[in-house]
Amino acid sequence: MGINISYSVTDDGRRTTVYGNIMRYPKIRELIEAIKAVVKGPYTSKFPFEPHIPEKRYRGQPVYHDDDCVGCGACYEVCTSGCIKKTDDLDSDPPRRKLEIHYDSCIFCGQCQAACITKEGVKQTNKLDDLSVFDRNDAVNSVEKELVLCEGCGCMVGAKEHLVWVSKKLGPLAYSSPTSYLSTLKDLKLSYLNVEKSDDLTRPDRIKILCPKCRREITLNT
Repeated sequence: MGINISYSVTDDGRRTTVYGNIMRYPKIRELIEAIKAVVKGPYTSKFPFEPHIPEKRYRGQPVYHDDDCVGCGACYEVCTSGCIKKTDDLDSDPPRRKLEIHYDSCIFCGQCQAACITKEGVKQTNKLDDLSVFDRNDAVNSVEKELVLCEGCGCMVGAKEHLVWVSKKLGPLAYSSPTSYLSTLKDLKLSYLNVEKSDDLTRPDRIKILCPKCRREITLNT
């Protein structure tokens, strides 16, 4: 059954009345979908009563992997939404760098994973359930890394694991830079880990972990 309606259109100055019906009942396709829902159950998931299982290639929340992250901060530099925070604490013993991903502002673009120099330090997962929190402060994933300070002026040179990773990538070429090969030796416990900061840099101080400014000063003045 239906309702008869009519409307008028203008075509070359002539007025035409058209009659038609509006169906009160659903279409055949909708009936088929309704029958499937009754037989097979609802199409939607039962979250939050049951965990939602997304597709394998679903771009979910990025997560830091402590064993593979070197603390370089590349993810922080390329984060498009600014959801990654980097905090360098030079006064702690030892100095530490903390990287945090705040999921409440993350857009899951995947730039952090694409820019990761180790390709495994931060990776997107297909997880989504962990974002269901009442407090935004709980929707955070973080990693902490030890920092290396300049033995001349005390400024930050970089993360310890990052310097070791670079020296291993360079191979024998790392011996052209004292900062590179000393980072490896200290990581292998073959060199002193704690060296007091020098107020007056002399020629022997060239064989130390130094920032570019201090190394340039020693090179020019000794």
